[in-house]
Amino acid sequence: MSKLPDTAPSVPVRPTTLALARRSLVFALAATVALGGVTACGAPGQDRWVVTEDTTVDIDWDAVNQAYRDAEGPEDFEKRVNEIYAGDEVVSVSVRDNDEKSQVVTGFFDKNEDGNVDEGEKIFTIQRDLVGADKAQYQISGYGPYASYHSPMWDIASGMMMGMFISRMFSPGYRPMYMTPYTTAPARRSALSQQRSSYRAANPSKFPPKASGSGRSYGSKGGAWGSSGSGRRRSGGSFGVRRPAGRRVVSLG
Repeated sequence: MSKLPDTAPSVPVRPTTLALARRSLVFALAATVALGGVTACGAPGQDRWVVTEDTTVDIDWDAVNQAYRDAEGPEDFEKRVNEIYAGDEVVSVSVRDNDEKSQVVTGFFDKNEDGNVDEGEKIFTIQRDLVGADKAQYQISGYGPYASYHSPMWDIASGMMMGMFISRMFSPGYRPMYMTPYTTAPARRSALSQQRSSYRAANPSKFPPKASGSGRSYGSKGGAWGSSGSGRRRSGGSFGVRRPAGRRVVSLG
């Protein structure tokens, strides 16, 4: 009689369904981690590691106030505002008379170039109200990234040195001119941009070079042109009033 071997020959064992499922899950997780690592390091702009620039440019509100007081009309005001603004965008302007006493001036970025003021495009508004036969008041309010700015309520009176944009409301027989609103035409934006470029080229000291890295510091508050450090800042009701020789102007604010 033959002797049986002490150890039975091994028989291949097929993996169970559960084992196969576990193995597939491990492979899938490993592949996901590997692909995720490639995306984060090798494909910038497609994940949460993207670094974005803060391109908000400070606005010199004192200079905007001065421009409003000096302007001869909407076209002159939009020209002055674009000379003040140190960013790349063109500032469009809308002027609307609500009635014979109330006017709203809006500065906005016409992003879709349709010539209309959309809520998300507003930069600032100037609310001007006639409060007597020879007295008016107005306030500037910021919007969007400038929403924290609200000026004092400034008083203006007949006889003060101002541009026609404001002073015409004190004229005898005054009638609102902008019941149909004036708005910067999209075709005019190119001309405003070219005019501003020429102005900057002629006044390089007012527009320092753009800062490198994130954000843009040119046109900022502090020592920048037209800011509180430039010696142009005034406050109260006499702000922005041109004083002719020999005449004394009394502050109303």
